[in-house]
Amino acid sequence: MELSYVYILASGFKHLYIGITTELEQRIQQHKNESDPDSFTARYNIKDLVYFERYSDIHTAIAREKQIKRWSRVKKIRLIVAQNPTWRDLSEDWHKPIEPFAEKNLTRLKSFHSI
Repeated sequence: MELSYVYILASGFKHLYIGITTELEQRIQQHKNESDPDSFTARYNIKDLVYFERYSDIHTAIAREKQIKRWSRVKKIRLIVAQNPTWRDLSEDWHKPIEPFAEKNLTRLKSFHSI
C-alpha cells in the first residue's frame, strides 16, 4: 500500500503552497533545494512544511488537495494554526539523531490538580 500526502508549505511572508505527493520527505527536499528554480515555491522562497495529511488512497488525497485549494486564505490559515499554531517547519527535525529515553529526565507531578 502506497501512502499519499497532502501538504502545505509556507514562506516567511506566509505565502502558501498546497501540494500532493507519495514521497513526502523527498518532495519537501526538492522544494528546499529549489530543484526547479522557476517554480512558484522557489520564486517566493516557500520552504517550510507547516501542515500535512496522510492518506492510504491516492484518489482521496487528490480530492482533499483540490478541496483545500478552493478554500479561502483565512480557512487555510485556520487549518494550519489548529495543528501548528507557531508555524514551525515540521521537517526541521527529520534525519536528526533522537535522544535516547532517560527516566531521570522525567519530571514528577506534585498532584493531578496541577495538570
